[in-house]
Amino acid sequence: MERNKALEIVKKQLTEHRYIHTLGVEEASLVLAKKYGVDLKKAEIAAIFHDYAKFRPKEEMREIVRSERLSQDLLHYGNEVLHAPVGAYLVKKEVGITDEDILRAIYYHTTGNGAMTLLEKVIFLADYIEPNRNFPGVESVREMAENDLDQACLMAVRNTITFLMKQNQKIYPLTFEAYNGLLQEIKLKKEKECTG
Repeated sequence: MERNKALEIVKKQLTEHRYIHTLGVEEASLVLAKKYGVDLKKAEIAAIFHDYAKFRPKEEMREIVRSERLSQDLLHYGNEVLHAPVGAYLVKKEVGITDEDILRAIYYHTTGNGAMTLLEKVIFLADYIEPNRNFPGVESVREMAENDLDQACLMAVRNTITFLMKQNQKIYPLTFEAYNGLLQEIKLKKEKECTG
């Protein structure tokens, strides 16, 4: 899909503030994709559509989780978690994007997962560090993203878990899996460097 067409579709679904955020995620994802060898077109489209369902009514999202047999445990966590998997479903159904790599990157952009692909890491991280974000810890993650995608993702996941714990909010299990998976990848990479 052509970029301007994608942006036109997405703009109708978002507030002005969220649309500006989306442009920032697109920008960050393209920088990361170039740096880490990820397909630029897939990164661009996944970034543009990552928040497609963000402003859908909560009950509509919950009904899609139930009717489309998405992971039912989503219903037991905050509504903030719903827009990513529901977004992946709606992007396929309403927009006609069928590329599984793109859909998975949208699906997991909020929680991560235990075995993230490079594209999934790029979209997850771009959402966290896009230029309009300004919160404690984001600058350190941006700096780490210059050199090490996995370490930057790990920092972002760690910060998210810490933030949610301080807020007394439940943490979706895939986020813990993302943390563990990234730790394992980093450990294996270090072991290879030592023996290689």
